[in-house]
Amino acid sequence: MLLGALLGALVILVLPAAPASAHATIEKTAPVAGTILDQLPGEVTLTFSEPVRVVADKIRVIAPDGSRVDTGKPVARDTELVVPLKSGGPKGTYLVSYRVISADSHPVSGGFSFSYGEVSATASGDGEPAVQTDPVVKNAMSIARFLGFAGLVLLVGPALVLFALWPRRLPTRQPGRLALTGTGLLAVSTLLELYLQIPYTAGNSLFEVSGDAAREVLGTPFGAAHLIRLAVIAAVALLLRPVIAGRAGKIDQTLLVILGIVGLATWPISGHPSASPVPTLTVVADVAHLAAMSVWLGGLVMLFGFLLRQANTRELSAIVPVWSGWALFAITVLVLAGTAQALVEIGTLDALIGTTYGKLVIAKVVLLAIIIGIAAYSRSLTNRRFVPAAADPGDDPGDDPGDDPGDDSGEDEPAPVAQIEDGDRRLLRRAVFTEVAVAVVVLAVTSVLVQTSPARSAQAGNTPAGPFTGTATTNLVKLQVDVSPATVGQNTVHLYALKPDGSGPLKVVEWKATAALPSKGIEPLTVPTLAIQDDHAFGQVSLVTAGTWEFKFVVRVDDLNQSTITMQVPVK
Repeated sequence: MLLGALLGALVILVLPAAPASAHATIEKTAPVAGTILDQLPGEVTLTFSEPVRVVADKIRVIAPDGSRVDTGKPVARDTELVVPLKSGGPKGTYLVSYRVISADSHPVSGGFSFSYGEVSATASGDGEPAVQTDPVVKNAMSIARFLGFAGLVLLVGPALVLFALWPRRLPTRQPGRLALTGTGLLAVSTLLELYLQIPYTAGNSLFEVSGDAAREVLGTPFGAAHLIRLAVIAAVALLLRPVIAGRAGKIDQTLLVILGIVGLATWPISGHPSASPVPTLTVVADVAHLAAMSVWLGGLVMLFGFLLRQANTRELSAIVPVWSGWALFAITVLVLAGTAQALVEIGTLDALIGTTYGKLVIAKVVLLAIIIGIAAYSRSLTNRRFVPAAADPGDDPGDDPGDDPGDDSGEDEPAPVAQIEDGDRRLLRRAVFTEVAVAVVVLAVTSVLVQTSPARSAQAGNTPAGPFTGTATTNLVKLQVDVSPATVGQNTVHLYALKPDGSGPLKVVEWKATAALPSKGIEPLTVPTLAIQDDHAFGQVSLVTAGTWEFKFVVRVDDLNQSTITMQVPVK
């Protein structure tokens, strides 16, 4: 057990680090990043790909002079984050930094800038664009999750075998201790995850926690799910006593099954499955996945650690074929549930091979295929070697395997235990040990996988630039700009003018537009524009290289009044 825990922790630490703060992706902002405005907006709006929650004091808008111009009261409305601003800020470049919690309980952080009146140097310190997750906290969270998976295996496997397959003549003390150890690991893992979620959410160091932050975490779905899990663990620990003692009744069995389902559901509810496009499917699939994994791997641990060492040949001839059937069913559920989750969380071949999440899934599938291959060998071995022997004519059909056929006293005598050195038993133990060893690595990969942005989110964040749409407002005009396809080559530009309050179209007397790429020394190129209507103009421009192009628009509404608007347009 100690070697397995150390191996799993080592695998977690050496696996490539994946950004944990990218589970929801930002889709658009208002003002558009890089825009130069003629007046300071009353609020900043960020739109994400999935619902988000506010992290206290981690959403800021910093003025050019270093002062905060946000009111400190951001509001999350489903997928939108609205940050009200104070009026009267100075001209220059403003920095927006944010850290929010996505629907799957993982932090999302980032930042962008816009300018009011003119571009200026930006403030440092509080205005840094993103609060990063402490790598120590992230790795500690993965290790805590690994301990939870290991505890689940060590609890479910021994409890099931003790109840259904354990020979009555063998003592239950050691496997009972193993089940209680699994329960303890689950409790420790749950408490660790609750604690680590506090600095993980806030972007703080391992020991930088506060009471307010703790209360905030406990009030989230993540916190509620983990508190329910702790209650389930406490109840299971009490009900395990009669199972270990061999006195469990049907009521105890029923309660353990119900508690098991409730406890397993706390994993998907506090993770990726709850935030998927089809949460009902992925939550149910994840519960089935966890249950099958726990039964299969937990049974292997019992088979390797106890039954193949202590049970005699006649007992194994009855136990191993039954267990082999259970394992086959568990593997089938594991593969089907995992496939359903992968189809939802990955979706495309590009996402499978082009994201960290997809590559971890491939690694997990390869490892699982190795285990299944070893399991197939074990199954063939049991079918050949552990076939029930024909009954001796002198045996009473009602006798237990340990009865002496010639003993009429009715008392059981211990059956002789086959030697551990027996070749068939040794081969099977080696195969099962190899399965367990590879399974430890699978659990470690899974622990990292649940901390990694799902492929659907990661790919959404890496989607190539498409048609660009941006809006900027001045005291004279609200201008909407569409650039299509926003790629290298010929592009079309559509300009739409509205009244500053957006209440209707605005007549424009003259339109002018230029495009430049200062980072590569490309001076402003004139974009010829043609007025299609009083409030709508059209133009074309050839963009020769990728980069963030600076478009500048001059909109004249009469002989005396005009506005100049600058927008940053990403081109790929």
